[in-house]
Amino acid sequence: MKPAAVLLSPSLASHSCTTLTRMGILLISLFFANNLSAQRDSTSAIDSASKVIADSTSTKFAPIHTISAVIPKSDHNYYYLTSEQKKRRIWLVGGANVVGYSSVMIALASTWYSQYDKTGFHTFNDFPEWKQVDKVGHFYSAYIESRASMEMWRWAGINRKKRIWIGGMSGAVYQTVIEILDGYSAGWGWSWGDFGANILGSSALVAQEMAWNDQRIKFKFSFHRKNYSDPELNHRSDVLFGTSNAERLLKDYNGQTYWASMNLKPFFKNSNLPEWLSVSVGYGAEGLFGGRENIGKDDNGTINFDRPDIKRYRQWFLSPDIDLTKIKTNKSGVKFLFKVLSAFKFPMPSLEFSDGKFKAHGLHF
Repeated sequence: MKPAAVLLSPSLASHSCTTLTRMGILLISLFFANNLSAQRDSTSAIDSASKVIADSTSTKFAPIHTISAVIPKSDHNYYYLTSEQKKRRIWLVGGANVVGYSSVMIALASTWYSQYDKTGFHTFNDFPEWKQVDKVGHFYSAYIESRASMEMWRWAGINRKKRIWIGGMSGAVYQTVIEILDGYSAGWGWSWGDFGANILGSSALVAQEMAWNDQRIKFKFSFHRKNYSDPELNHRSDVLFGTSNAERLLKDYNGQTYWASMNLKPFFKNSNLPEWLSVSVGYGAEGLFGGRENIGKDDNGTINFDRPDIKRYRQWFLSPDIDLTKIKTNKSGVKFLFKVLSAFKFPMPSLEFSDGKFKAHGLHF
């Protein structure tokens, strides 16, 4: 059996990160489905709180003005859930995680891992590939999955530290299981670079929540489809990244940008800055038509694409941003939409530094 490093092709390397991103999107969907339920249930939670406060003989709960100083504002609606309400929600959240994750793993086993022979556990080093854009993708996926899971557990009403640690590290756990499966697959191998990025992504969520009870720096994603004047490059992109917009969004590292978006108001509390204003630093790459170099081979190992003339380089961006979750609204549907969109960078002008030059973009996706 050949080692994974030999069997790995550029197109397959692209699919590896794609699988993780798909799982992240699924978990985001689970989170927002539960969050929508939370919007509908929040009124009953508030009603329960009102009844407790009105009952002067009750000593089970502290008055709301007492808990405001020690319980994050985002947890107030769930603090007064009854034991029965919490138990029901915990079962719902646990069930959603088990069913959702199990469905993903079954789908992966039948449609993906079944295509490759099983081997003994082994590793391979893919860190030099794709200018590490795929590693940033692992970081982002673990962060988003952790954020989704943590919000599920917040809705369930468990205490602050538990929902941070259980939910916050979920992304790393989910991703690590897939890394283990890769380690036993002949077409892949355990990647320490992927594992490290997964841990860092979840840790970024946990660290901010522990320090600030908030995600002051949100990690986001944006994409623009790449089209080239050179027909050979368009054909190569079709082969590597697929032809549909959905495939390109998930696979084409040339069109992906990952952002760290910092909300400014919490760092400048006495300023007149609007609460929604953020500034983002983005990372991407260009000229990637293979994992390590712009060479492609067919199934027989014959080179069918060789473009050393195309420069591979990193891109750094600076851009204003909007934290949609900080925009005040009483419309539950709008809040739901804003939370969904907060995982993605709002299109804005940007300043790019790449290949030793600065470039300005009127609107960056």
